[in-house]
Amino acid sequence: MNWLIYALLSAFFAALTAILAKIGIKNVDSNLATAIRTLVIIIFAWAIVFFQGTYKQISSVSQFSFIFLILSGIATGLSWLFYFRALQLGEASQVAPIDKLSLVITIVLAFFVLREKVTASIVIGAIFMVVGAILVALG
Repeated sequence: MNWLIYALLSAFFAALTAILAKIGIKNVDSNLATAIRTLVIIIFAWAIVFFQGTYKQISSVSQFSFIFLILSGIATGLSWLFYFRALQLGEASQVAPIDKLSLVITIVLAFFVLREKVTASIVIGAIFMVVGAILVALG
């Protein structure tokens, strides 16, 4: 499978996550809900790593990579904590589009941090994403 199939599957499961989380978070502290979800993800991810045998590669991961993977994990954790709290306070159909503004923020960060190329069509698409997210969230 190419990257697009994986990206579409990611989008589908991210959408499903919002719906399932909104149902599951009722009468549950948002931080506790995040911790439960995180535990499931830890077990699931490590089960895959052990099943595939890729746990043997852990010693070859550089210190540089470990640092950035840890930072990424912290950012993910913060994102999930804020996302679950937003879901608890708002409607999933409003929270999810605002959360997806991360796409636009990723484009900006990729340009400045990773020096990725940004074309006019990417800028126009990002503007449409911002306008669309706002219209969906507030509409």
